[in-house]
Amino acid sequence: MKASNPIRIVLADDHTMVREGLAQLLEESEGIEIAGQAGDGEEAVNLTKAERPDVVILDYSMAKADGAAATRQIRIACPLTKVLILTVHENIHYAIKTLEAGAHGFILKAAAVEELVKGIRSVFEGKVYISPLIAERMAEYFRKGKRDRSGLESLSRREFELLRLLSSGMKLQDCAKTMRITDSTASTYRSRLMEKLKLSSNAEMIRFALENGIIG
Repeated sequence: MKASNPIRIVLADDHTMVREGLAQLLEESEGIEIAGQAGDGEEAVNLTKAERPDVVILDYSMAKADGAAATRQIRIACPLTKVLILTVHENIHYAIKTLEAGAHGFILKAAAVEELVKGIRSVFEGKVYISPLIAERMAEYFRKGKRDRSGLESLSRREFELLRLLSSGMKLQDCAKTMRITDSTASTYRSRLMEKLKLSSNAEMIRFALENGIIG
Protein backbone atom coordinates (compact mmCIF):
# COMPACT_ATOMS: atom_id res chain seq x y z
CA MET A 1 0.00 0.00 0.00
CA LYS A 2 1.41 3.39 -1.01
CA ALA A 3 2.11 6.03 1.61
CA SER A 4 -0.27 9.02 1.63
CA ASN A 5 2.65 11.38 1.00
CA PRO A 6 5.20 9.47 -1.07
CA ILE A 7 8.73 10.67 -1.70
CA ARG A 8 8.64 12.18 -5.19
CA ILE A 9 11.62 11.22 -7.37
CA VAL A 10 13.11 12.46 -10.62
CA LEU A 11 15.32 9.77 -12.13
CA ALA A 12 18.06 10.70 -14.62
CA ASP A 13 20.13 8.18 -16.57
CA ASP A 14 21.18 8.19 -20.23
CA HIS A 15 20.55 4.44 -20.61
CA THR A 16 16.82 4.17 -21.29
CA MET A 17 16.42 0.51 -20.39
CA VAL A 18 18.35 0.92 -17.15
CA ARG A 19 16.38 4.03 -16.22
CA GLU A 20 12.96 2.56 -16.99
CA GLY A 21 13.78 -0.70 -15.23
CA LEU A 22 14.95 1.13 -12.15
CA ALA A 23 11.88 3.38 -12.23
CA GLN A 24 9.62 0.34 -12.22
CA LEU A 25 11.45 -1.21 -9.28
CA LEU A 26 11.30 2.03 -7.29
CA GLU A 27 7.59 2.49 -8.02
CA GLU A 28 7.03 -0.90 -6.39
CA SER A 29 8.72 0.32 -3.21
CA GLU A 30 6.37 1.64 -0.56
CA GLY A 31 6.33 5.40 -0.20
CA ILE A 32 8.15 6.28 -3.46
CA GLU A 33 6.67 7.91 -6.55
CA ILE A 34 8.47 8.66 -9.85
CA ALA A 35 7.66 12.24 -10.82
CA GLY A 36 9.62 12.11 -14.07
CA GLN A 37 12.58 10.71 -15.99
CA ALA A 38 15.43 12.41 -17.82
CA GLY A 39 17.99 11.16 -20.34
CA ASP A 40 20.77 13.73 -19.90
CA GLY A 41 22.06 16.26 -17.40
CA GLU A 42 20.41 19.30 -18.92
CA GLU A 43 17.04 17.56 -19.10
CA ALA A 44 17.47 16.45 -15.49
CA VAL A 45 18.02 20.03 -14.33
CA ASN A 46 15.03 21.38 -16.30
CA LEU A 47 12.75 18.56 -15.14
CA THR A 48 13.78 19.10 -11.54
CA LYS A 49 12.99 22.79 -11.83
CA ALA A 50 9.56 21.95 -13.26
CA GLU A 51 8.61 19.13 -10.88
CA ARG A 52 10.36 20.24 -7.68
CA PRO A 53 10.78 16.61 -6.48
CA ASP A 54 11.91 15.62 -3.02
CA VAL A 55 14.89 13.70 -4.41
CA VAL A 56 16.60 13.62 -7.79
CA ILE A 57 18.70 10.58 -8.67
CA LEU A 58 21.49 11.40 -11.10
CA ASP A 59 23.75 9.11 -13.07
CA TYR A 60 27.23 10.66 -12.96
CA SER A 61 28.19 10.16 -16.61
CA MET A 62 25.56 11.97 -18.67
CA ALA A 63 25.72 14.19 -21.75
CA LYS A 64 25.27 17.98 -21.55
CA ALA A 65 25.99 18.06 -17.79
CA ASP A 66 27.71 15.41 -15.69
CA GLY A 67 26.61 14.54 -12.18
CA ALA A 68 28.64 17.26 -10.50
CA ALA A 69 27.58 20.01 -12.91
CA ALA A 70 23.90 19.00 -12.75
CA THR A 71 24.11 18.85 -8.96
CA ARG A 72 25.42 22.40 -8.71
CA GLN A 73 22.64 23.73 -10.95
CA ILE A 74 19.93 21.83 -9.10
CA ARG A 75 21.17 22.94 -5.67
CA ILE A 76 21.00 26.58 -6.79
CA ALA A 77 17.60 26.35 -8.50
CA CYS A 78 15.92 23.89 -6.11
CA PRO A 79 17.63 24.10 -2.70
CA LEU A 80 15.00 21.90 -1.04
CA THR A 81 15.54 19.01 -3.46
CA LYS A 82 18.01 16.35 -2.31
CA VAL A 83 20.51 15.00 -4.85
CA LEU A 84 21.57 11.37 -4.89
CA ILE A 85 24.29 10.22 -7.31
CA LEU A 86 23.94 6.70 -8.71
CA THR A 87 27.01 5.56 -10.65
CA VAL A 88 29.26 2.74 -11.79
CA HIS A 89 32.33 4.76 -10.78
CA GLU A 90 33.98 3.30 -7.68
CA ASN A 91 36.78 5.87 -7.53
CA ILE A 92 36.38 8.11 -4.51
CA HIS A 93 37.29 11.23 -6.49
CA TYR A 94 33.87 11.08 -8.16
CA ALA A 95 32.21 10.92 -4.75
CA ILE A 96 34.31 13.79 -3.39
CA LYS A 97 33.59 15.97 -6.42
CA THR A 98 29.83 15.45 -6.29
CA LEU A 99 29.63 15.89 -2.53
CA GLU A 100 31.58 19.13 -2.85
CA ALA A 101 29.08 20.18 -5.52
CA GLY A 102 26.29 19.72 -2.98
CA ALA A 103 25.10 16.12 -3.45
CA HIS A 104 23.54 14.43 -0.43
CA GLY A 105 24.47 10.87 -1.35
CA PHE A 106 26.60 8.64 -3.56
CA ILE A 107 25.54 5.07 -4.38
CA LEU A 108 27.08 2.47 -6.67
CA LYS A 109 24.90 0.91 -9.36
CA ALA A 110 26.15 -2.47 -8.26
CA ALA A 111 24.21 -2.03 -5.01
CA ALA A 112 20.86 -3.76 -4.47
CA VAL A 113 17.64 -1.82 -4.95
CA GLU A 114 17.11 -2.08 -1.20
CA GLU A 115 20.24 -0.01 -0.63
CA LEU A 116 19.07 2.61 -3.13
CA VAL A 117 15.72 2.85 -1.35
CA LYS A 118 17.57 3.19 1.96
CA GLY A 119 19.69 5.96 0.42
CA ILE A 120 16.61 7.77 -0.92
CA ARG A 121 14.92 7.72 2.47
CA SER A 122 18.11 8.78 4.24
CA VAL A 123 18.73 11.86 2.10
CA PHE A 124 15.02 12.72 2.20
CA GLU A 125 15.33 12.82 5.99
CA GLY A 126 18.28 15.20 5.74
CA LYS A 127 21.08 12.68 6.17
CA VAL A 128 24.04 11.92 3.93
CA TYR A 129 24.22 8.43 2.44
CA ILE A 130 27.35 6.92 0.86
CA SER A 131 27.68 3.32 -0.30
CA PRO A 132 29.65 1.41 2.37
CA LEU A 133 32.46 0.49 -0.07
CA ILE A 134 33.01 4.13 -1.04
CA ALA A 135 32.66 5.34 2.55
CA GLU A 136 35.35 2.90 3.62
CA ARG A 137 37.69 3.97 0.82
CA MET A 138 37.11 7.64 1.60
CA ALA A 139 37.89 7.07 5.26
CA GLU A 140 41.11 5.29 4.36
CA TYR A 141 42.04 8.04 1.88
CA PHE A 142 41.64 10.84 4.42
CA ARG A 143 43.29 8.79 7.17
CA LYS A 144 46.47 8.58 5.12
CA GLY A 145 48.84 11.51 4.91
CA LYS A 146 49.54 12.91 1.46
CA ARG A 147 53.02 11.38 1.46
CA ASP A 148 51.56 7.90 2.01
CA ARG A 149 49.13 8.06 -0.89
CA SER A 150 49.99 6.37 -4.16
CA GLY A 151 48.48 5.87 -7.60
CA LEU A 152 45.08 7.47 -8.14
CA GLU A 153 44.67 8.29 -4.47
CA SER A 154 47.76 10.51 -4.67
CA LEU A 155 46.04 12.86 -7.13
CA SER A 156 44.33 16.01 -5.99
CA ARG A 157 40.70 16.50 -7.02
CA ARG A 158 41.74 18.92 -9.77
CA GLU A 159 44.47 16.61 -11.06
CA PHE A 160 41.98 13.76 -11.21
CA GLU A 161 39.49 15.94 -13.10
CA LEU A 162 42.14 16.88 -15.64
CA LEU A 163 43.07 13.21 -16.04
CA ARG A 164 39.43 12.36 -16.75
CA LEU A 165 39.07 15.12 -19.33
CA LEU A 166 42.38 14.45 -21.09
CA SER A 167 41.70 10.71 -21.21
CA SER A 168 38.35 11.35 -22.89
CA GLY A 169 40.18 12.96 -25.78
CA MET A 170 39.91 16.62 -24.85
CA LYS A 171 42.80 18.96 -25.68
CA LEU A 172 44.70 20.59 -22.83
CA GLN A 173 43.48 24.09 -23.74
CA ASP A 174 39.86 22.90 -23.79
CA CYS A 175 40.37 21.17 -20.45
CA ALA A 176 41.62 24.46 -19.01
CA LYS A 177 38.48 26.26 -20.22
CA THR A 178 36.21 23.54 -18.82
CA MET A 179 37.98 23.64 -15.46
CA ARG A 180 38.17 27.45 -15.53
CA ILE A 181 41.92 27.54 -15.03
CA THR A 182 44.77 28.94 -17.12
CA ASP A 183 46.60 26.88 -19.74
CA SER A 184 49.71 27.17 -17.57
CA THR A 185 47.94 25.75 -14.52
CA ALA A 186 46.49 22.92 -16.60
CA SER A 187 49.97 22.11 -17.89
CA THR A 188 51.30 22.04 -14.33
CA TYR A 189 48.50 19.68 -13.24
CA ARG A 190 49.24 17.43 -16.21
CA SER A 191 52.93 17.24 -15.34
CA ARG A 192 52.13 16.42 -11.71
CA LEU A 193 49.62 13.69 -12.49
CA MET A 194 51.90 12.11 -15.08
CA GLU A 195 54.71 12.05 -12.53
CA LYS A 196 52.54 10.67 -9.73
CA LEU A 197 51.12 7.91 -11.95
CA LYS A 198 54.49 7.23 -13.60
CA LEU A 199 53.09 7.79 -17.10
CA SER A 200 55.10 9.09 -20.04
CA SER A 201 52.63 9.57 -22.89
CA ASN A 202 48.99 10.29 -23.73
CA ALA A 203 48.57 6.71 -24.90
CA GLU A 204 49.68 5.43 -21.48
CA MET A 205 47.33 7.91 -19.82
CA ILE A 206 44.32 6.71 -21.83
CA ARG A 207 45.19 3.06 -21.17
CA PHE A 208 45.53 3.81 -17.45
CA ALA A 209 42.14 5.59 -17.45
CA LEU A 210 40.46 2.66 -19.18
CA GLU A 211 42.03 0.07 -16.88
CA ASN A 212 40.95 2.01 -13.78
CA GLY A 213 37.38 2.72 -14.89
CA ILE A 214 37.88 6.47 -15.23
CA ILE A 215 36.54 6.45 -18.79
CA GLY A 216 34.80 3.88 -20.96
